[in-house]
Amino acid sequence: MHNLEEIARTIQGSLEEKDEVREIAIKSSRALIRMASGVVHGMHKGSDCTPELAEAIDEAHRLKSVLSEHVDIWHSGMVQDALVEVAEAALLNAIVKGQELPDPTRLGMSGTAYLMGMADTIGELRRFALEALRRGDIPSAERYLDIMEELFLVIMRFDYPDAIVSIRRKQDIARSILEKTRGDVAIAAMTERLQERMDQLERRL
Repeated sequence: MHNLEEIARTIQGSLEEKDEVREIAIKSSRALIRMASGVVHGMHKGSDCTPELAEAIDEAHRLKSVLSEHVDIWHSGMVQDALVEVAEAALLNAIVKGQELPDPTRLGMSGTAYLMGMADTIGELRRFALEALRRGDIPSAERYLDIMEELFLVIMRFDYPDAIVSIRRKQDIARSILEKTRGDVAIAAMTERLQERMDQLERRL
């Protein structure tokens, strides 16, 4: 029993270290969500958010490094949720700018967080498609719709139990968003064609 106190101190030291790392992870996760949300919001306003996105990606890599010996915290909900937001911002940025998509390694995250972010990107692209329709830019809306469909086909390939990747709910949401957007774009295209025919008839009269 002479080593009981030593064992207790060792355990306590380990738990105190984990608690400190957890606090760092909480603050970093909140910062990541805030930065990623700012990037997405800025993009919808037409801003170039490249520096802000780069900062978020750097923070994701820093967090990954801090949690290298605390895998349980790295895979916790709060951290993964934050990484999903970063993935969404990075994917949306690349799509809107017509760039190659960044891969999960470059973003400093797991494939599952990346995949969940991809699913959420479909909803943000709907907003871009609707804005294009509002401007009367049907070709751009159709382009966004095409990309939404590509992303949807990819996320639907992942049919695994929730214990592996909890994406089924996001798949259902993405399906609904895609169907609504298809309808919106189809109606707008049909309305435009009808207006063109009416204009042609008026010119003939």
